[in-house]
Amino acid sequence: MGRNIIETIVGALVLLVAGVFVFYAFAKSDRTGPDGYEIMARFGRIDGLKRGADVTLSGVKVGTVTGFSLDPKTYQAVVRLAVSSNIDLPIDTNAKIVSESLLGGMVVVLEPGNDKKMLRNGGEIDKTQDAIPLTELIAKFMFGSTGAK
Repeated sequence: MGRNIIETIVGALVLLVAGVFVFYAFAKSDRTGPDGYEIMARFGRIDGLKRGADVTLSGVKVGTVTGFSLDPKTYQAVVRLAVSSNIDLPIDTNAKIVSESLLGGMVVVLEPGNDKKMLRNGGEIDKTQDAIPLTELIAKFMFGSTGAK
């Protein structure tokens, strides 16, 4: 009988510790809530970009990728970005998709322009740079440029 009580207490402690870890993980995760605005950007390719990927400005996370779709007329990928409300982006902001690291995923990097007009909720970034697949970069490095002389 005493063994069953000890097993029950140990099981309860394990569940309590697991609950503390889950609470800590949610408390420390940097989720973007409703405090922000959504903008769009169109890209020719978004290879490896996932929903929830970071949107960065000067290396600092300022938002997340909330979704993407395909424009059936232009065949471009339309990426929706949620940006923090305390970040004002000029209309001539550039957006590019880059690899976070050799083993990491893709992120959207924003480079603000100099225009006085700012992007608002539902606005669109016109200047974009597509994702460059790692295999293409390696092929260019190994085999040199493909341009004829």
